[in-house]
Amino acid sequence: MITGVMFRDAIISGANNISNSRQAVDALNIFPVPDGDTGTNMSMTIGNAAKEMATLPDDCTLEDASARCASALLRGARGNSGVILSLIFRGFSKAFRGVKEADGRDIANAFENAVSAAYKAVMNPTEGTILTVIREAKDAAVEMAEIQNDPLEVSFAALQAARAALAKTPELLPVLKKAGVVDAGGQGLILIFEGMESVWDNNAIVQPIGTSVTEQAKTVVARADDDIKFAYCSEFLIQKADGAKEHDPLKLRAYLEAIGDCVVVVDDRDIIKVHVHSNEPGNVIQTALRYGQLINIKIDNMRYQHENADLGTKSEEEIVKPTVKEPENDYGFVSVCAGEGLTELFKDLGADNVVSGGQTMNPSTDDILGAVMATPAKTVFVLPNNKNIIMAAEQAIPLANDRKVIVLQTKTIPQGISAMLMFDDTLEAEENQMAMMEAAERVETATVTFAARDSEVDGQKVKQGDVMGLCNGKIKFIGEDVAEIAVKSTEKLFRKNEHSLITIISGEDATEEQTEIIEEALSKKCGSDAEITIVEGGQPIYYYIISVE
Repeated sequence: MITGVMFRDAIISGANNISNSRQAVDALNIFPVPDGDTGTNMSMTIGNAAKEMATLPDDCTLEDASARCASALLRGARGNSGVILSLIFRGFSKAFRGVKEADGRDIANAFENAVSAAYKAVMNPTEGTILTVIREAKDAAVEMAEIQNDPLEVSFAALQAARAALAKTPELLPVLKKAGVVDAGGQGLILIFEGMESVWDNNAIVQPIGTSVTEQAKTVVARADDDIKFAYCSEFLIQKADGAKEHDPLKLRAYLEAIGDCVVVVDDRDIIKVHVHSNEPGNVIQTALRYGQLINIKIDNMRYQHENADLGTKSEEEIVKPTVKEPENDYGFVSVCAGEGLTELFKDLGADNVVSGGQTMNPSTDDILGAVMATPAKTVFVLPNNKNIIMAAEQAIPLANDRKVIVLQTKTIPQGISAMLMFDDTLEAEENQMAMMEAAERVETATVTFAARDSEVDGQKVKQGDVMGLCNGKIKFIGEDVAEIAVKSTEKLFRKNEHSLITIISGEDATEEQTEIIEEALSKKCGSDAEITIVEGGQPIYYYIISVE
C-alpha cells in the first residue's frame, strides 16, 4: 500500500532526480531560440512541491500529502511543461481524496484522472509529447490493476509503459526523429516517476548531487541580520562553445563584480561555474549567454528567503503574505515582460502591475497570481505576451476567487501593446476581451535574437551564436549582421496595402547605430506607406522586437 509518508518522500525523490538530470532534459530541446527550457521548468515546478513536502510530518495522510503537493505544483508551475506536470498531479490528488492508503486500483484511478486533467487543459493535444507518455502509462496501469491489485506492480507497469512511449515519440513527431532525440517533457516526467519508484520499490530517496553554492547561500541568508543589498542569488554552469561571442572568463567576472557581490567564476576546460548576488538576474543571464549555453540555472530571491527563513515556526497570522488590494476599480491589468523600457511602456498604457519574465524566465502561476491580487480591480486582464506563459497564467483564474481574471492569449509583446491600446472602459469585459484580441491578432511580429544551440530547423542549419530573424515565430533568416537580419525580417512581413505602422523595439544589446541603420533602410523600403516608431525596450535575449500593423 502507498501511504502518505511514502508519497511525501516519493515527490522529494522525484524532484531530486529531475534536478540532477535537468541539463540532459534541457539539451533535448531542438528549437535554437533561447527559451525557458523544459527540464528547468519542470524541475523548478516540482521543486516547489518538494519544499512543501519537506514540511509534512511522518503521520501525514495520503489525501493531505497529495493535495498539498498538487497545490504547490499549481502555484509553482512554469512554462507549458510545468503546467501539464501540475495537472497530472492534480489528477492524482483528486483520485486520492478520502483514500488513507492506495492500492493498485487507486493508483490506476490516479493515472486515469491525471490523463483526463492534462488532455482537457491542452486545446490541441499533440501526440509524441508528454501527453502520449502519461496516456500510455495510464493504459498499462489500468490493465495491470485488473490483473493484480498491487500498487507497486501497477506503478511499475505504468513506468515501463511510459519508457516505451517515450522511445516512440520520435516516430510520432518527425521533428524529433530528424534531430535524433525524444520528447523533453516526456523524459522529464519519466525522471520524476523513476525518482518516485525508488521510494516505493526500494525505500530509497534519490539524493541531490552535491551541495550547491545556492544552498550554502540560503543557509547564510537564513542567519542574516543585516539588510540584503543584492536580492537575487544566481548560480549556473556555462557550457563553452567555440562559436560564442565571448571567451574570457575574467571579463565575465569583472562585469559581475560591477553589478553585484559574492562572485564566483570558476573556469574549467568545458564549463564555467558562476555564482553571483545581484539585483539584475536578467542581465546576468543575458551576459553569460555570450559565452555559451547555460545549464543548471538556479535563481533565488534572498530577501524573500530571509523574510521566510523561520516560516515553519511562525503561526499563520505571523506569516508575511503578498500584498492584496481590495477590488475597488472595475478594470485592471497585469502584463508580463522583461526590460525597463517595456515595463514603463506597459505601465504608461495602463498596466497596474508588470510581472518580470519572458523567454528565458517563465514566471510561475504564483508570480502571476500575486500580481493579480495586488491589482485593485473587479476584473483583471492578464497579458502573458509569450505562448509559453499563457497556460501558467490561466491556472491563476480559479485561484483569484474575489475577482474575475481574463487571460488574453497574447503571444508576443507587440500583441500585448496593441491589445492594451484597444481597451475601452465604456465596454463590458467580454466586449473588451473580444476587441483586444482582434487587435492583437492583426499584429505581425518579427524578432531578432541569437541561436542558443546548434540545430536544424525546416532544413536550415543553425550554429550556436548565429543571428536569427523570426517572422511570427518561424525562423526565416540566419546570418551575422543584426541590422541586416532585422531589415529582412521586417520586409518579409510588411505589405503596403495592408500595413501602415512599424514599431521597432530595441533590446539591451542593440546599439544606436544598428537602430539607425534599420530605421533608414525601412524608410527607404516603405517610404510614405508606413509610420516608423522607435521604442527603447531594454529587453534581454531579443536584439529587436518589431511589429507590423
